[in-house]
Amino acid sequence: MEELFSRNTYMLRKKFFKFFGESFHIFDEQGKVVLFASMKAFKLREDIRLYTGEDKKQEVLSIQARQILDVSATYDVFVSGTQQKIGALRRKGVKSYFLKDEWVIMDAFDKDIGFIKEDSMLFALIRRFLTNLIPQTYYVDIGGTRVCMFKQRFNPFVPKMDIDFSLDTGHLLDHRLGIAAAVLLGAIEGRQ
Repeated sequence: MEELFSRNTYMLRKKFFKFFGESFHIFDEQGKVVLFASMKAFKLREDIRLYTGEDKKQEVLSIQARQILDVSATYDVFVSGTQQKIGALRRKGVKSYFLKDEWVIMDAFDKDIGFIKEDSMLFALIRRFLTNLIPQTYYVDIGGTRVCMFKQRFNPFVPKMDIDFSLDTGHLLDHRLGIAAAVLLGAIEGRQ
């Protein structure tokens, strides 16, 4: 299982032609699907599962919302099977919804350890109120050190996002938590 999360770069692509719920393929550097994320539709509390493939035979992570329909929702990330909590991600409510996307990264004991922020307030406002054709970039910092970047690719039909952990030379961010964050950004922020 470790090898699934040991790469420096991934690409997340939203599945096209999905009518209910959302699904994402996560590719490695060679273009091979290494993970598949699925979110069921019509659930009051969001619940996203990550599998080793689209066949959903082996679940590896789960992302579960603590609250029902909350703009400042917190999402716990668990290792499937053992239910060991890896950490949590909390959206910065109204500010994130209307201005600039911001998330807090927490460890397994809910202690704040870092954040995810959208690249620019100006671009964020343009994206929300004028056009969403400007791709988003998010920066991930742990303890004041930039460790990761999520960058959308311009594609109006099939949303794609590059995930780059190469900045994390000190291994400060668990890649499982980073990939969970990218899936949440694709699912939650992608609805704006």
